[in-house]
Amino acid sequence: MADTRTGGGTAKGFRGAEQGWPELDRIPHPPHRLPLLGDVVGAGRSTPLQDSLRFARRLGPIFRRRVFGKEFVFVWGSGLVADLADETRFAKHVGLGIANLRPVVGDALFTAYNHEPNWQLAHDVLAPGFSREAMAAYHPMMLDAAERLTGHWDRAAADGRTVDVPGDMTKLTLETIARTGFGHDFGSFERSRPHPFVTAMVGTLTHAQRLNTVPAPAAPLLLRRAGRRNLADIAYLNSTVDELVRERRRGTGGNGDLLDRMLETAHPVTGERLSAENVRRQVITFLVAGHETTSGALSFALHYLSRHPDVADRARAEVDRVWGGTAAPAYEQVAKLRYVRRVLDESLRLWPTAPAFAREARADTVLAGEHPMRRGAWALVLAAMLHRDPEVWGADAERFDPDRFDARAVRSRPPHVFKPFGTGARACIGRQFALHEATLVLGLLLRRYELLPDPSYRLTVTERLTLMPRGLRLRPEHRAPAPAGAVPAAPAGDRAGPPAPRGCPVRGGADRPRGPQGTAVRRAP
Repeated sequence: MADTRTGGGTAKGFRGAEQGWPELDRIPHPPHRLPLLGDVVGAGRSTPLQDSLRFARRLGPIFRRRVFGKEFVFVWGSGLVADLADETRFAKHVGLGIANLRPVVGDALFTAYNHEPNWQLAHDVLAPGFSREAMAAYHPMMLDAAERLTGHWDRAAADGRTVDVPGDMTKLTLETIARTGFGHDFGSFERSRPHPFVTAMVGTLTHAQRLNTVPAPAAPLLLRRAGRRNLADIAYLNSTVDELVRERRRGTGGNGDLLDRMLETAHPVTGERLSAENVRRQVITFLVAGHETTSGALSFALHYLSRHPDVADRARAEVDRVWGGTAAPAYEQVAKLRYVRRVLDESLRLWPTAPAFAREARADTVLAGEHPMRRGAWALVLAAMLHRDPEVWGADAERFDPDRFDARAVRSRPPHVFKPFGTGARACIGRQFALHEATLVLGLLLRRYELLPDPSYRLTVTERLTLMPRGLRLRPEHRAPAPAGAVPAAPAGDRAGPPAPRGCPVRGGADRPRGPQGTAVRRAP
């Protein structure tokens, strides 16, 4: 069996979860387990996360599933997750679909095993690229990308047309990370179809997800055509990034952006530089992870804003009050949108676009004093269910309510109950970038438009390692600017305290607009 110890795990080490849990039989599993196939009754190939949420509600805060001979332990109870967040006892585990991305990006920041040195090298070299000073330098480019989005939405508003929200958010966030990080313009808003880079990226993410739905020995046969297509997608991603690097080497540089740091910056202690292969892998990682998750977060937030006009009105009033008549808000003004940030956090609570992360034991230990784990045993933390734990979030945890992130409410909750960016040393390095960009964009869109939903739409979620609303369309309608002096003062809760700490039912009634007391309200299409 492949070594599954911390720092030595491989994609072939899935059985380590079962062998590393001496009392596995104490952990419940779904009924009707089938020979060979395992716990597949009531599960679909395209919705593993949402299937796991259903099992979680039935089986409790820790449970297991067997699929094609692989045993997976899932954890979502807040106390159990708090224990797994202890960096002295647990570390990141690269498994499931994440390991399936290693043919794409190898030992890049997101996919490196703990023992691989390139993670620490790249992290130390690139961390200054997400400092406050660097973020302030990226801000004007974020505004430029947002202006291209609003130009597109302005034309739709003038014609009374709807817009493809996930598609447009993907275009926006791809252009933002490409320009701020690598000085490149994909021309996304000038295209009638997604850029081929996006198509290839979605293909690799989808293939990584599908590999978990078939028996490993049969994958080469069952996914032969998909495997060939995946190799072609990887080749396109590589060639795109190689050309981007060649352009930079031929040009005058990117004024200290991420690519400049990758190419020119030595490690502050060892003096080591990133190899050409490492540069390629990190660029692909940032282009994919730097826009895929943020576009999903923005799309979910816009869905909830369109379905909750009372929330949208309150957020819009804050934007009018804080930004006033400023055409282009300054960097410092974005963090002042505290209620808008709560909207974003609440959207990430319900649908964290990176919905799970895995943790493995550094040494033999007992999880929460109850479940023995041997070194290398691992569990998958269901962040999307952790964020719905009724013991933390209340009996109405499925309800959208940004005031859950009022500063007082945040202080009243235990730590480690909100994990949209992972946890610990291996949490998302770009989380501040994503949060600034998303808050800025929501503010700009709220100030400019009323967001009118399709009354017949019910939220459905596409899973491709990350989450995205499927088929979400809104009709943007221009709004008149607020008259001078007409904007009310901020509610006391919006003025008090700092923003929430920054960490890394799908259908039916849960998506209906709700008023302040949770009563259903209607909005004209």
